[in-house]
Amino acid sequence: MYNVLFICSRNQWRSPTAEQIWRNTPGLQVRSAGTSASARRRVSADDLRWADLVFVMEHSHKARLKADFAAELAGKTVHVLDIPDEYRYMDPELVDILHSAVTPWLP
Repeated sequence: MYNVLFICSRNQWRSPTAEQIWRNTPGLQVRSAGTSASARRRVSADDLRWADLVFVMEHSHKARLKADFAAELAGKTVHVLDIPDEYRYMDPELVDILHSAVTPWLP
């Protein structure tokens, strides 16, 4: 079983969409979270320890994680997807972009 964590700013549109896409994929457990203090679900040290794969939507998310959770990220690769915050939850274009960007990294 692979644990996959998707992170955006507020855990409102992008990362929950990614979580929904892969929610029922055999062999994967998925979570989503946000880096902002106003996130619906804020990323925690436990999330990062749990994750085998970490995907962030923007470089600023990766920088925030490195600043706040350096120990938990030791030995982990954080994949930056370069997906701007201009999509709504389950937007068909966002779904296509996520499939293209994430699928090559999944087991």
